[in-house]
Amino acid sequence: MNTLSRFETHRSRLFSLAYRLLGSRAEAEDVLQDAWLRWHGAAPDGIRDDEAWLVTTTTRLALDRLRAARNARTDYVGPWLPEPLRVELAPDPAERHEVAETVSWALMALMERLGADERAAFLLKEVFDYDYGQIAALLGHGQANCRQLVHRARARLQAGHARFDVAPDRHRHLLERFMAASQSGDKAAITALLSANARLVSDGGGKVTAALRPLVGAERIARLYWAIARRGGSMPAVLGRVDGQPAIVRLAGDRLHSFTVIVSDGEAISEILTLMNPDKLAAVVTGPQAGPSLQ
Repeated sequence: MNTLSRFETHRSRLFSLAYRLLGSRAEAEDVLQDAWLRWHGAAPDGIRDDEAWLVTTTTRLALDRLRAARNARTDYVGPWLPEPLRVELAPDPAERHEVAETVSWALMALMERLGADERAAFLLKEVFDYDYGQIAALLGHGQANCRQLVHRARARLQAGHARFDVAPDRHRHLLERFMAASQSGDKAAITALLSANARLVSDGGGKVTAALRPLVGAERIARLYWAIARRGGSMPAVLGRVDGQPAIVRLAGDRLHSFTVIVSDGEAISEILTLMNPDKLAAVVTGPQAGPSLQ
């Protein structure tokens, strides 16, 4: 097998790792290009374990880029949410298939609250099933430190009582009820669906009107949706999927306008995450059969 073929064998896994670390398709592709250049120049015939070498290189390149991106995002207008890969419109219930919460777009958004090493350690352990010895070698930390990184990441992600083992039907039912209530601006119904300290995060990137800070509290969030509906600002919405996760999808003509996903414990919604920045939606694959691309 030639050098390129050996690299391409692992491309999907490498892209998945880089994308989940960075939350950006373009930046993940840039990391893979850098990894390929290093692989091509490293005399790969002498490398015993292609996957280990490539995963190590990709992880370290992505971490360097993530740290730089975090510094650059201080100038970003409002909250920053990751880019999605695919949006599915009004999926046929007979053809639905769920993906694990560990690959969901919502979890990627919540991982923005983690430090770079915490994020990497959590992904490598929980998503890619590496053991602590492998994670230690990848990140350049001791195994005990890596255990602490994963433990802290889990604790921070679960703050606010979010769970990632909620039955898909319960989660979808909450989303459907929230879509109906938010579209009509029903304050009482919205408040009843939210936890008391629920958060709403909107990413408009300074391109469209969006809250510049997270909005916290069920009553405040309900008043916002009531005001939008009262002004006639609610856009038509359908239930779809974003990277395999149920989502509220809004279109402006044939253009993807925005989408919303929720995080819940199965009983109440703790996070409402809305992506509106058109720059992050322009390259997204949409359509009635556009399924998730992450494996």
